[in-house]
Amino acid sequence: MDATTIGSVIALVGVLSGSVVAYLGKRGENATTRWNSELDQVQEERDKLREQLTARDQKIEQLLEQRIADREENALLRIRLINMGGDPP
Repeated sequence: MDATTIGSVIALVGVLSGSVVAYLGKRGENATTRWNSELDQVQEERDKLREQLTARDQKIEQLLEQRIADREENALLRIRLINMGGDPP
């Protein structure tokens, strides 16, 4: 083989290996982009669920406060009923 053929073969190997590296690099870039997109979606869903959980906890707290107020009112009504000579159920 002469020098030109050897140079051509080396250039061909270089071009092919560069193409393989570029292909694999692009695949890796696409995979990273997909991963980041999925992670962003999961974080958005997590944030929405946290908001829903906070709203639920506030509603539960309101209902518990209302229950306490209702029990207090029932106790006061029983006392009034007894004071008026009645027999509470």
